[in-house]
Amino acid sequence: MTQTPNDPAAREAERQRIRGEHLRPAPDRPTSSARGLHHTALISSDVERTVRFYQDVLEFPLTELIENRDYPGSSHFFFDIGNGNLLAFFDFPGLEVGPYAEVLGGLHHVAISVDPGRWEHLVDNLRKAGIEHEVHSEVSVYFRDPDGARLELIADPLGEMYGTVVL
Repeated sequence: MTQTPNDPAAREAERQRIRGEHLRPAPDRPTSSARGLHHTALISSDVERTVRFYQDVLEFPLTELIENRDYPGSSHFFFDIGNGNLLAFFDFPGLEVGPYAEVLGGLHHVAISVDPGRWEHLVDNLRKAGIEHEVHSEVSVYFRDPDGARLELIADPLGEMYGTVVL
């Protein structure tokens, strides 16, 4: 979407134009060339702290911890987030990568679908761990990981967003 002034009507008109030009009805869409998301890689400043947060608080099992092939001495590690999907991390010792920042082209947040019963349990884990979080629409909770990356746990099924089918 091209940048337009913060005029809600103009922005909606632009969304409508893009939808009309590019969004095909589900039966008319081609099959994706992709098989799925293999992993999303974030940066960790402390491997053990990251493992404790993702495995102990969010209950995403650590599945592997290996050396980063692109930067000797760096770690590349993975967490199971269900359905064959992984959330991965690199640490870059000695590179002084700086604090997390939202930038154009960068990460805004990672949304991970969880079963509604598990969602409430995980929100309670965040509360017990003293992690600041904000609940929206009774199915989304937003919070930051130890390095500041913004995460969302959403109790909607995969392919849905607040009751709307998006897949």
